[in-house]
Order: sequence, then C-alpha cells, then structure tokens
Amino acid sequence: MDERLYVAFAKFEENQKEFERVRVIYKYALDRISKQEAQELFKNYTIFEKKFGDRRGIEDIIVSKRRFQYEEEVKANPHNYDAWFDYLRLVESDAEAETVREVYERAIANVPPIQEKRHWKRYIYLWVNYALYEELEAKDPERTRQVYQASLELIPHKKFTFAKMWLLYAQFEIRQKNLPFARRALGTSIGKCPKNKLFKGYIELELQLREFDRCRKLYEKFLEFGPENCTSWIKFAELETILGDIERARAIYELAISQLRLDMPEVLWKSYIDFEIEQEETERTRNLYRRLLQRTQHVKVWISFAQFELSSGKEGSLAKCRQIYEEANKTMRNCEEKEERLMLLESWRSFEDEFGTTSDKERVDKLMPEKVKKRRKVQADDGSDAGWEEYYDYIFPEDAANQPNLKLLAMAKLWKKQQQEKEAAEQDPDKDIDESES
Repeated sequence: MDERLYVAFAKFEENQKEFERVRVIYKYALDRISKQEAQELFKNYTIFEKKFGDRRGIEDIIVSKRRFQYEEEVKANPHNYDAWFDYLRLVESDAEAETVREVYERAIANVPPIQEKRHWKRYIYLWVNYALYEELEAKDPERTRQVYQASLELIPHKKFTFAKMWLLYAQFEIRQKNLPFARRALGTSIGKCPKNKLFKGYIELELQLREFDRCRKLYEKFLEFGPENCTSWIKFAELETILGDIERARAIYELAISQLRLDMPEVLWKSYIDFEIEQEETERTRNLYRRLLQRTQHVKVWISFAQFELSSGKEGSLAKCRQIYEEANKTMRNCEEKEERLMLLESWRSFEDEFGTTSDKERVDKLMPEKVKKRRKVQADDGSDAGWEEYYDYIFPEDAANQPNLKLLAMAKLWKKQQQEKEAAEQDPDKDIDESES
C-alpha cells in the first residue's frame, strides 16, 4: 500500500481530533512500509507529534526512526555486529525486557560462518553484553546462567576458545555464592582448552580463597602444560616462599632451571639468585653464579657477581670482588663484543675509584682501551657497493695482536704533538728569543 493513503487517512483523523487513532495509523504504517518508501510518512508523523504530542511522544518517534534505520542495516547484513551493538544500546535504553531479549536472541543467532577466532571476536561480545544485561538490568540470575552456558556450548573449543567467557561465568557464579559451579566451570575450561589466562585466573581465585593446596595442584598442571613459562615457575616458588616452605621453593627453582627450553631464562636465574640472597645463603648464591657463568659469559652476570661479593659485607669481600673482575676480564679477552668488555672495565674502574689504592686505579687505567675511528665498506641489500661508513673501534692494550696498532697510534700522537709545538713556535718567534736570552 502507498504511504500517501496512510498520510491522507491520518490527516482525516487529525481533522476529527482523533489523535490516538492518528498515532496508531502512523505506527501501523511504519511497521509495514520500508524505510526508503516511508520518508514522507516519517515527516508527517514528526510534525503531528510536535503539534499535538508531549515530549515523550516526540522522543518515541525519534527512537522509532532510529530503530527503523538499524532494522534496515541488520537486514542488509545480519553479520554487521557493530550495527547490532548500536541497535541493542538503543533498545536497552528505551524498551522493555522482553523486547531487549528478542533483539539479543536475533543478534546471537547470526553465528560467524567461518570457525576462525578473528571472525568471532566481535560476535562473542554480543553474548557478554547479553549476560551482563540479564544479571545487572533484568536481575535474572537463572537466565544469566543459561546465557553463559549456551555461549560456552556454542564456541568450538577444539579450534579456539575465549578465556574471557569462562572467567566471566566463574566470577558470576561466585557472586551468586555458587563456588562449586565456578570451580567446575574453570576445571572444564582447563580440561577442554588449557590456556595461560585460564590457569592464572583459576589460581588467582584459589589464592583469594586461601586454598593453597589447590593452588599447588593448579601450578603443577600449569607447568605440565607450559614448562617453558618462567613467570609460572617464579610465581609458584614465590607462593612456597610466602608459605614458609623454603626447601620446596628451592626445589621448584632447581626444576625450573633444568628445563631444556625457557622463554625468559635470565629472569628466572635472577629470581633464583635474589631468593638465595634473601635467605642469606651466601655460598649457595656464589654457586648459582658459577653455574650460570658455565651457561653464559654475559658481562652483566659478571658485574652482578662482583657486586654481590662486594655487598656480602663479609671479610675479604673487596679482594673477592677484585678477583671476579680480574677473572671476568681474562675470560672476556676473546669476546667479540668489545662494548661489553669496555662496560666491564668501566665497572671495575668505578669500584677501584671507591675502594682501591692508587696503584689499583693505575692498573685498571692501563687496561682501558683506545677509542679509534675507522672506515668500512657498506653493502646494500642487493649486494651492490653502497660506499663507506665510519665507526668507532676499541683497541685493548692486553691484546697481543693489537700491540703494533697501539705502537703506531702512540707514534702518531707523538708526531701530532710535535707538529702542534712546531706550529706554536713559528707563530710566536719573539717568545723563543726571550727564552734563549734568559
């Protein structure tokens, strides 16, 4: 039917002062005519409400117009989840619970056609918002539970999962004081689709409940799932330390450093060393540093070892610290990273400046390298010649291969000095005559 018929009918009723009938006609027409064909209808309805309606009536027509637009959008593309979010935000602000539920049900029925997580990331938030609406706005815990359970049944857990949904459901059950339900949900999640986020959330829950035995079991499962995760090893050991079981914490650290593959081994070793320092186990800490140096000769390990000996405060700590610097310098002579070797010598020099004698300082100063500017050829990505670039290199006096270079460098410096003196003498001859007369 044409919109002009509805408009004419409404205007006839308006002339008869039948304003409720006019309103019914316009609403009836808007429900049955598409948006493209109803522009004149909307215009006349708005004019009518402005003339005879109250503020609520005007708001209703604006809302209905926006609803009409959103309906057109979601009909055109049911998988346009952003349009569904806007539509739901509108109906939540204005409509009754049953209407809101109906729109949510229509929205969640549009399951992504491809089982890939990136296509589900927007869609899953429809379920999240639905559950939160039922819990916070509708105040219906049973329906909230059904929404969470339905969403978790729908997600293809064998291909991917959403830890957020499991954790939100568990937190909802805790708010309802249903701890067994929360534990069952998290246990199922770990069984079906173990993820770091799920383990961390479950452990955090049990920690808050002070169920430490459950935490231990969960950490064991977590580390079976991901033995390379250094953060998990550290957190597990810290838990045992807080509980006062030092031997158990030490055993966890030992087990951790024996793993063949670790994501952050330097963090794990540092945590273990800090743990032994806190326990004031000087000999154990020293052994740990030695074991670490068997695996890596990194300069920061040597410097940390030296600083540990210095801070131990025991008799002979200065001598032990100096001995480690000497050993490190000797070991790093074959190191290709000259900046690291320089870093070690600078650390050693600052130690001697504070605690050493004059002869100790002079000895370290003699080991300091000469900084020289060099040039080298640069090649482009395609292998062609890209010219020359300047760079700085360090020549260490200790290196036997560098002795000719150092000798040449010293001769060059001497020649440069002589040239400068000669130039100064030529510029000021009167000064030389005065000196000879005196």
